[in-house]
Amino acid sequence: MDEQALLGLNPNADADFRQRALAYFEQLKVSQDAWQVCAEALAQSIYSDDHIKFFCFQVLEHQIKFKYSELTEVQQQLIRETLITWLQAQMLNPQPEKTFIRNKAAQVFALLFVTEYLTKWPKFFFDILSVVDLNPRGVDMYLRILMAVDAELVDRDVVHTSEASYCFALFEARRNTLLKDTMREQCIPSLVESWYQILQNYQYNNSELTCQCLEVVGAYVSWIDLSLIANERFINMLLGHMSVEVLREEACDCLFEIVNKGMDPIDKTKLVESLCQVLQSAGLFSIDQEDDVDFLARFSKLVNGMGQALIASWTKLIKNGDMKSAQDTLQAIEAKVALMLQLLIHEDDDISSNIIGFCYDYLHILKQLSALSDQQKANVEAIMLAVMKKLTYDEEYNFENEGEDEAMFVEYRKQLKLLLDRLAQVSPELLLASVRRVFNTTLQNWQTTRFMEVEVAIRLLYMLAEALPVSHGAHFSGDVTKATALQDMMRTLVTSGVSAYQHTSVTLEFFETVVRYEKFFAVEPQHIPTVLMAFLDHRGLRHTSPKVRSRTAYLFSRFVKSLNKQMNPFIEDVLNRIQDLMELSPPENGYQALLSSDDQLFIYETAGVLIVNSEYSAERKQVLMRNLLTPLMEKFKVLLEKLMMAQDEDRQMALADCLNHAVGFASRTSKAFSNKQTVKQCGCSEVYLDCLQTFLPALSCPLQKEVLRGGVRTFLHRMIICLEEEVLPFIPSASEHMLKDCEAKDLQEFIPLINQITAKFKTQVSPFLQQMFMPLLHAIFEVLLLPAEENDQSAALEKQMLRRSYFAFLQTVTGSGMSEVIANQGAENVERVMFTVIQGAVDYPDPIAQKTCFIILSKLVELWGGKDGPVGFADFVYKHIVPACFLAPLKQTFDLADAQTVLALSECAVTLKTIHLKR
Repeated sequence: MDEQALLGLNPNADADFRQRALAYFEQLKVSQDAWQVCAEALAQSIYSDDHIKFFCFQVLEHQIKFKYSELTEVQQQLIRETLITWLQAQMLNPQPEKTFIRNKAAQVFALLFVTEYLTKWPKFFFDILSVVDLNPRGVDMYLRILMAVDAELVDRDVVHTSEASYCFALFEARRNTLLKDTMREQCIPSLVESWYQILQNYQYNNSELTCQCLEVVGAYVSWIDLSLIANERFINMLLGHMSVEVLREEACDCLFEIVNKGMDPIDKTKLVESLCQVLQSAGLFSIDQEDDVDFLARFSKLVNGMGQALIASWTKLIKNGDMKSAQDTLQAIEAKVALMLQLLIHEDDDISSNIIGFCYDYLHILKQLSALSDQQKANVEAIMLAVMKKLTYDEEYNFENEGEDEAMFVEYRKQLKLLLDRLAQVSPELLLASVRRVFNTTLQNWQTTRFMEVEVAIRLLYMLAEALPVSHGAHFSGDVTKATALQDMMRTLVTSGVSAYQHTSVTLEFFETVVRYEKFFAVEPQHIPTVLMAFLDHRGLRHTSPKVRSRTAYLFSRFVKSLNKQMNPFIEDVLNRIQDLMELSPPENGYQALLSSDDQLFIYETAGVLIVNSEYSAERKQVLMRNLLTPLMEKFKVLLEKLMMAQDEDRQMALADCLNHAVGFASRTSKAFSNKQTVKQCGCSEVYLDCLQTFLPALSCPLQKEVLRGGVRTFLHRMIICLEEEVLPFIPSASEHMLKDCEAKDLQEFIPLINQITAKFKTQVSPFLQQMFMPLLHAIFEVLLLPAEENDQSAALEKQMLRRSYFAFLQTVTGSGMSEVIANQGAENVERVMFTVIQGAVDYPDPIAQKTCFIILSKLVELWGGKDGPVGFADFVYKHIVPACFLAPLKQTFDLADAQTVLALSECAVTLKTIHLKR
């Protein structure tokens, strides 16, 4: 071997050596006999360096995986002998191999097993067992090989992206089934016997091997005959392991797999019950908070498995009409509830989380029963109290810097919420009464109560909104008991002063709940000023925490929108109070604004909504809107001049961002209008036209084009909705500027604007479209023809997206009844356009674009395919469109397993049908 290249296998080698080693590996993979050198090196232990041994196994792995059929019988025999020789050496070596080498060797053994077991090596396991006997190192390798074989046969979480890989997966699945069937017939009883011997031999003196063996049993139990494992001698041994500290976690997992095995419901109930009796008599059902949490987490998973297995049995028995057995199974389930509750309430969230599935399914059973016994009602209440307790934050939760632990608790809370929703389905009255009790008790003394208890009390009220569903949030009408309870709690929430609690979690929960129950303020509008002040002062938009300020900006916007006309008495006061929050903060003043630009968008939208929904006259609305937008326009002009003169690129970027924010804010105020009618009624057309005239010069700025164009383009989209044809005079010059020096992304984002104009104004914009049609197409073709590096994925994706946008544009033009725009471009140009559509339909493996192309073609056939169609179009139909309809589906890349491709095929068929009808 190339000793110099092998030096690069060491992780500490420099980049050049590593590069050389990689190249050498690629060279060996294609070489005819390199694997023999590696086999010899492994069989004769030529190298002591771990990385070289690993490398040799990689070369063998590649040979077996991809080139095994090319080998002669003698060469295949050599590989078998090499592996057995290497295995024999393991038991004589003074030191065991590193774990990563043993795992790689196990993978190679497993690959060879999959390839040869059915044909040339039926004694695979017996040969290995005869070599390893009960030697600890040999047993270690044997168990690793078994796990690798299971991974090859069972673990198949592979996403198949193409038809070829799907076919290969089918072949693999059939092969794996055949392998498992053959193993079950020929060797599984012997393997199980070997596991028993290993467990018996090593359970007291080698915990590592015992745990490995338990893992193997757990893995194989899902696909072998259960009676080989679920019998007295095995179960007794496993239960014995449950009381040995170093073995009990693996024993737990092994029992879980046994319980999880699919079987007859009555047999499953018997199996679970016999396991439970033994576990209970071993004292495992009394949970001590001080117990080892890692073990309890596994134990909780086991109890969850047993509970869910019993519930699955109950469901099947009910379905089969076996009421007697179903009743027995239900009693068995009820007997586990006390243990379930101990685990659910455990202070460790992992232990609690592992039992939630059983808890959820148990409540589902109760929901199906016609009446609940006293004990079942008590169980429901106990689960409810446990959920309320476990929803509470602990002292360690870091609100300022949320990390992985915090994220896990948020996920855990979501699981608890599902339980709460299920509780509401079982007993809504009980849930409402329990929440009301906790809420009122906590809020009576909120000043002296710990933050987590106050937060969870408000959180429970918030959660009731989803747990007790109503249509359109009408919680305060209908069922009198429920409406009264919720109304009382909401009144307490807004009058108790709890919004002043000095903790961000409580503050946020207060605002979230107020917005969730906005219909309360229609019933008791006298509380609106109190809540508005909370939003506007140090509790909300001026809070010390940026997180609270940010969330409150969004919630305030929702609150104001929901109250609509009830905001009338407070409009001017609110607008005055939020004025300073809307200041555009230029980059040079160094002033740290209270709100980020994203948060300010919500404030501008809120201001717009307040003005538009007010009962003021159109004149007053116009004045207020102008007061809102004039500062933005004035700042915009000043900043644009500064940008033109700025030299430093960082400063240019900062100024361009600020200009973009100004346009975005103006754009956001218009969200209060639904259409031109409402803009006219409010007398606001003029002020938006002024904005348009102020912002459009930014398009001719040569600096920071992408940022500025993006902002102005978005504003134009909004104005087309708000001002309709009043925007049209501005479109030609805006388009001209946006088509200058543009890249793929610019064009891709510009085309939807043209599509919006085309679809909305149709023939009104026909002259403009005819004029700009070819310049737009030239700009697109120019970008598409730019050379790109072969491996540049992002450039390829940008071109693909631009191509899609181009075809979407043609679809809009033809679909809006404006095919004359294309027809009037001159014969040569029309032909060029048509050929690009044919190319899109056939040549590019992009089903979304293909579908669009066929829609365009069928539309053009419909419009031009008759006797009075353009000269030469009939020829084009037969020479190009008809062949395209057959060539596209015949392409290798036309994958009918893909939903988009099926849609493309459907449009292809529509095109042929249209040709048939028109010709």
